[in-house]
Amino acid sequence: MTNWTAKTSQNVTTVRFESMAAGDVTWVLLRSDAHHDSPYCNRKLERQHLELAKERNALIFDAGDTFDAMQGKFDPRRTMEDVREEDRCADYYGSIVTHAAENYLPFAKNWVMFGKGNHETAVLDKANTDLISNLVYRLNSESGSNIVAGGYGGWVRLMLKFNSTKAKTYRMKYHHGSGGSAPVTRGAIQTNRQAVFEPDADIVWNGHNHQGYTIPIARERLSRTGKVSTDIVWFIRTPGYKDEWTNVDNSYGVRMNSGPTPQGCAWLKFYIQSDQLKMSITSDIE
Repeated sequence: MTNWTAKTSQNVTTVRFESMAAGDVTWVLLRSDAHHDSPYCNRKLERQHLELAKERNALIFDAGDTFDAMQGKFDPRRTMEDVREEDRCADYYGSIVTHAAENYLPFAKNWVMFGKGNHETAVLDKANTDLISNLVYRLNSESGSNIVAGGYGGWVRLMLKFNSTKAKTYRMKYHHGSGGSAPVTRGAIQTNRQAVFEPDADIVWNGHNHQGYTIPIARERLSRTGKVSTDIVWFIRTPGYKDEWTNVDNSYGVRMNSGPTPQGCAWLKFYIQSDQLKMSITSDIE
C-alpha cells in the first residue's frame, strides 16, 4: 500500500494516496455488522480478516453495527444470556466500548472510518450515548490515529495517483442499509433504486441485512463533448460477522426464524495494468 492521508468534511471522507508504480497494490477492506459485543459474533473470522488487512497494509472501512448493544434497559430484545460475561456490569455501554477498543487497537493505524448503523443510532436515540464516537475517541487517543466517526451514510473519495503523472478518483457511496432481511431478494432489488438516485457513484456499498453480494451494473454515458461510452457501477453488500443460527437455541435470529446468513467482508484491490489503474472487488465470505 502506498502512503495515504485522509480528511472529512460534510460527511465526505477523502483519502489521497501517494503515487503508485507498476507492481504496487493497494488494498481496502470493507466491513459492516460485526456486532462485536454479541456472543454470536464470529470473532475468529473477524480477527482473521483484520490480521489479513494488517498484513496487506489495507485501509479499513466499517459501515455500522460494529456494536450489537441490544442489552440496555430500553431494549425489549434484551436478555442476560446474550451478554458476554465481561460486559455484565452496571456500565454496560462503557464496557462494550472498552472491550471493542482493546480488540481493535492493533489495527487502528489501518482504520479510516467507523460508520453508524441502526444499533448505534438506537442507543444514541434512547440512551444519549454515541458508541461509535466514543470508540473512535478511545482508538485515536491510544494509537495517535485519525480515524473518522462517519454517519449512517456518506461518501468516500479514493484519490489515487499512479505512474507519477496520472490520477484517478473512485467515488464510493456508503449507507448502512434499511428495511428488513429481504429473505427472497437478499436486498439486491435495492440496487436498481440506488442506481437511479446515486448517479455519481462508482461503488455503492450497503450492509444491515447480513447478506452478501457484489453486483455490477453497466451504464451508458454521454460526455460534454458528445462522446458515448459505458462504465460500471459496483454494488456491494457486506454481511458482517454475526452468526445467530449455528448451534444456537434461543437467539433473536432463531426466535424470528430468519434463517442462517453468511459472514465476511469485501476487498477492493487497486493495481496498475497496461499503464492504467484497475480495480477488482472480492467478496470474502463463508
